[in-house]
Amino acid sequence: MTKIIAIIQARTGSTRLPGKVLLPLEDKTVLEHVIERTRKSRLIDKTIVATSIKKQDLPIVKICAGKKIQVFTGSETNVLDRYYQAARLFLPDNIVRITADCPAIDPVIIDKTITKHLKENADYTTNNLIPTYPHGLDLEIFTFKALEQAWKKAKKPSEKEHVSPYIRYNPSLFKITGIEYKKNIKDKRWTLDEPRDYELLKIIFKNVYTKKPNFLMEDILKFLKANPEVEKINCGISRNEGYLKSLKEDEIFMDRIKRKKE
Repeated sequence: MTKIIAIIQARTGSTRLPGKVLLPLEDKTVLEHVIERTRKSRLIDKTIVATSIKKQDLPIVKICAGKKIQVFTGSETNVLDRYYQAARLFLPDNIVRITADCPAIDPVIIDKTITKHLKENADYTTNNLIPTYPHGLDLEIFTFKALEQAWKKAKKPSEKEHVSPYIRYNPSLFKITGIEYKKNIKDKRWTLDEPRDYELLKIIFKNVYTKKPNFLMEDILKFLKANPEVEKINCGISRNEGYLKSLKEDEIFMDRIKRKKE
């Protein structure tokens, strides 16, 4: 039987919205919502949280203790190493990667992605290979073997900070596949990076979560269709600002390598 674990990456050191994973959304923190919604997946065997060894992330460890969920502490910036070191403790066949700034993560979409991954016998599967889902419902699943290869071979800052780029952008080395939604709604933004994102999520959770704690993507879409002005709160924010920043660091890194060779 294929063993699948979910690793939720979480830390408090966000530059744009410090402590964002500890912010309240109704009766729980953002992180607690992510944990509980991930655990609703029918196909994930175990969910763990991977945070950093920094003192400021101790509240994350305490939340995990309260939820009786295993937590791994590792590098703050080399998240690839943090993922690999956490995963190797459980030796799974596959790892689902979820970030703790996605409190609306949908367990049905998680299971659709896992099902496609297993059916295709893929090394890497995601629901944003061609973005069609709202930002904030993003997830990836990759084999432990692919993760281990990335851990051994990845060199660039972007490959270490964001875990999967080495796998995702080496299609000659890995079998890569994805799922898409029936229509393109990628411009909807339900993640948590900016204060404006938090304002939007507070409204969504007040109006959707309080009426249906186990809400799915369709429930949010129904609410926003009836209240279209709500989406104006966080419109215009770049989808991949963090990754784009890492790519700039890659340029500096590669320039240093080039100078050493000269």
